Amino acid sequence: MSEVWRAHDDTLDRKVALKILSPTADLGRFRREAQALAALAHENIMRVYDYGEDEAGPFMALEWLPGGTLEDRLKEGPLPPDETHRVAAGIAVGLARLHQQGLVHRDLKPANVLFDEEGRPKLADFGLARSTAGSGTLTEAGTVLGTAAYISPEQAAGEPAGPASDVYSFGVILFRMLTGALPFVASDALALVNMHRRTPPPAVETLQPDAPPDLAALTAAALRKDPAQRPADGAALLDALGAAPTMVAAAAAGDTEATRIISAPPPPPEPPAAGRDRRSAALVAAAIVLLAAAGGVLAWAVTRSDGSPPSEAPSTGSVAHTHTQPATTRAPSTGTTATQPHTTTARPTTTAARTTGPTTTTPPPSTAPTTIPTTTPTTIPTTVPTTTVPATTTAFGTTTTTATR
Repeated sequence: MSEVWRAHDDTLDRKVALKILSPTADLGRFRREAQALAALAHENIMRVYDYGEDEAGPFMALEWLPGGTLEDRLKEGPLPPDETHRVAAGIAVGLARLHQQGLVHRDLKPANVLFDEEGRPKLADFGLARSTAGSGTLTEAGTVLGTAAYISPEQAAGEPAGPASDVYSFGVILFRMLTGALPFVASDALALVNMHRRTPPPAVETLQPDAPPDLAALTAAALRKDPAQRPADGAALLDALGAAPTMVAAAAAGDTEATRIISAPPPPPEPPAAGRDRRSAALVAAAIVLLAAAGGVLAWAVTRSDGSPPSEAPSTGSVAHTHTQPATTRAPSTGTTATQPHTTTARPTTTAARTTGPTTTTPPPSTAPTTIPTTTPTTIPTTVPTTTVPATTTAFGTTTTTATR
């Protein structure tokens, strides 16, 4: 039908793809293709810059897309899942715009999906497109046109193609992006066309067990033989890919931001539940350790709340009690003996004492029994360390104070 050349636009100083009609091709269909492209104007559809006729024949100046074709990329095998999702979403957005404008591509295949300098997929080559309105078709009714490897069953049967026909071709492309292979392979085009009409396609999982389940399910739905059982059009494909209806409408209308969001790869899956459980258990264990440490600090703070170390604690860890008892003490200056009440209290200390060994307590001489009130001891954690303060001598006797903190 035509030849396509890389050319230079001298007026605007840019590269273009120059499509020149063959002398034997249909001029009317060529003109309608140019008009269809001019009306589509979308981020995921190749743009047309100019149309004209000169001594070389009718031509179209089209957007130059330096990123190559999807066919080039698939020659190296299947695409990674994230890349597959991104490219599939870009194709679906372009189809949604096309179908919204009442057109059917009818020759959707990897060679007709090109990439711009940013890697954005764009639909190209609308030479076989037709209108769904029933008039102004780009080809004669009943003509079987398309590429055998990607043709829909209804097209293969010579029936009119609709948006669901593009959906079927999309399914073949998606199958190949996921598996690196075509669903049907035959030695000649006629046998291949018959397989599209009658042979059930293999499941994606049989060739690629690790394929994302949602994309594998969409492939199976798009490859159904009955057009009524497939997703209806490009917008339905976007819905199946997880795009919100408002985003689908905005993208189909040409909203660049909506198109970018829809074409973005899906977020990575959450880590397995077992991994989350292990992290939760570790956090709980850390919290328990912190609470235990806080309890020890609180107990120490309680014992120091009066600004002085408590009396010597019994070996069970209970707090010693301050008590009043009669004591007989010899006065060092006169040598006389006096009997008077004596109150034993804990002296405040401002420095920590070094303990080099065990300290023994020497009780003051007493002529009367010592009576200690019965009080329920307060128990502190046994893991709290004990610091011993050395004994101090007063005029009334010797008192040893053991501070427990």
